[in-house]
Amino acid sequence: MTSIEVSGLRKRYGGTTALDGMTFTARAGRVTGFVGPNGAGKSTTMRIILGLQRADAGEALVGGRPYRSLQHPLRSLGSLLDASALHPARSGRNHLLWLAQTQGLGQGRVNEVLELVGLTGAGRRTAGGYSLGMRQRLGIAAALLGDPPAIMLDEPFNGMDPEGIVWLRGFLRALAEQGRAVLVSSHLMSELQDMADHVVVVGRGRVLADSGVAELIAAVSGDRVRLRTSAPAQAAAVLAAAGAEVADGVVRGLGAEEIVAVLTGHGVPFSELAPHRATLEDAYLELTAGSVEYRGATA
Repeated sequence: MTSIEVSGLRKRYGGTTALDGMTFTARAGRVTGFVGPNGAGKSTTMRIILGLQRADAGEALVGGRPYRSLQHPLRSLGSLLDASALHPARSGRNHLLWLAQTQGLGQGRVNEVLELVGLTGAGRRTAGGYSLGMRQRLGIAAALLGDPPAIMLDEPFNGMDPEGIVWLRGFLRALAEQGRAVLVSSHLMSELQDMADHVVVVGRGRVLADSGVAELIAAVSGDRVRLRTSAPAQAAAVLAAAGAEVADGVVRGLGAEEIVAVLTGHGVPFSELAPHRATLEDAYLELTAGSVEYRGATA
């Protein structure tokens, strides 16, 4: 079974450390989300996996071998890093035919992948006239040309309309269920939460979390309790005095029974207490809070 293995990658650009021991594995049979703030090292890692850049230390392997050593690389790892990396005067079909010929693949496979991504009717149009969502579909078709056991996509949901997002979510899940390793970089946590089995969270060139999605959400949810009250300011004050943290109606640091005792003892009304289930976005924001390089001011 083919996997994508990244081990101890280090990379510096002058005085800037882009990767600082990056290590993770995207295993066969699952969708692995690859997430982190801008500047966290995701793009550098993916470029090193594809042999487009050299690491200062460490290695990246596809099925146990460096990508550069593969005789027919598109048959081992299909990738999409930039949906705009195509000749605008070529038709979408000719773009794929050109790639197919470099790998010894025929036009029959080109027709198959065009149908898979829904571009059969647009295949003879010039790619320069494609919308961003159509270019993403064309890039995914290119990644699938060699019917590879591993797929790596960078922000594939960008530019997709709602139908396209739903299609792609199910399509990537289906690829993983076929036994392929699927590595997806995305900033859309809601899409990854519904689709990914595993997530690698990175910041400042390091892995901050390498976990199953369900396990990570459960860990972040912890002992948090959602509180509904008609006196939020009073509730927050008495709970804070008892050692709890209260933010946006979520109480952390006290169990449900303790919260009931504190509120009842101070005569604070409340209508609901329920375990708080965090989202993947909650987990991501908590893990990367100290790794955000570009942060805007509050309006």
